[in-house]
Amino acid sequence: MSPAKVNTFVALLATAFFCEHATAAAIPASIPASELAERQAITALTTSQITAFRPYTHYASTAYCQPAATLAWNCGANCEANPQFVPIASGGDGDSTQFWYVGFDPTLGEVIVGHQGTDTSEILPVLEDGDIILETLDSGLFPGLSSDIKAHMGFAGSQSRSAAGVLAAVKTGISKFGAKKVTVTGHSLGAAIGLLDAVFLPLHISGITTRFVGYGMPRVGNQEFADYVDSRAISVTHINNKEDLVPILPGRFLGYHHPSGEVHIVDSGSWLSCPGQDNTSDECTVGDVGNIFEGNTDDHSGPYDGIEMGC
Repeated sequence: MSPAKVNTFVALLATAFFCEHATAAAIPASIPASELAERQAITALTTSQITAFRPYTHYASTAYCQPAATLAWNCGANCEANPQFVPIASGGDGDSTQFWYVGFDPTLGEVIVGHQGTDTSEILPVLEDGDIILETLDSGLFPGLSSDIKAHMGFAGSQSRSAAGVLAAVKTGISKFGAKKVTVTGHSLGAAIGLLDAVFLPLHISGITTRFVGYGMPRVGNQEFADYVDSRAISVTHINNKEDLVPILPGRFLGYHHPSGEVHIVDSGSWLSCPGQDNTSDECTVGDVGNIFEGNTDDHSGPYDGIEMGC
């Protein structure tokens, strides 16, 4: 995403979502002992741990490419970074339905699902980003979930439009390649859709291990949604870059909560594992950014270990 598009996206998102600390409910005056323990448990990732994310970072960036390019796997540097990838299906129009693709990585032994982030030149994705009503997830897509589990209406709508195609392609990958692992990735809106996919897929495919790796992800659902994600056998990592303000939106005062799994890239370049949901340490995004006026829109697209998001 170009800097101009990032600035437009963030301005519209922030206008719709308001700021994180609009009410006193944002951060408690006294810190519970459990939260203090989480802050003390913050650890730095090793160089090898950071490097291990590079294939997924490129896969997330690749999702901004046109479906024809991802299906042919000729999208340039991002595709060249994962030359072993075998595409299965791709779709979306970048407007009413975000671009998506599915394929198999034989090196990782995983089916990969990628979702496009917001293209601010198209109006519908921007409107969806600002559609902040929390709604119960569609029981047809998410059977058996409690009605208390709610997600952002716009993000859920985006996920629903690609769900059938993604599910069919993932099943093909599992059948054709004997895969047992599925990793879903994306950046920004693509990360939000991807997290919903990571919840959706195990409900329809048994016997798989599901992983989610997202970048610059806004909050997707309510406390019950975050708790559900944390309770499932889903490996969740959402990586935030420096003072990127998108991950603090929509605000917690609106009922939104991140699941656990944050990794925060701090100004020094270190990657810090921040335990718990919305860790308020100043080494993690909520404490570091604080509110939209302290954020930096230039950090939204990266770099993530030297990789900028965008086709």
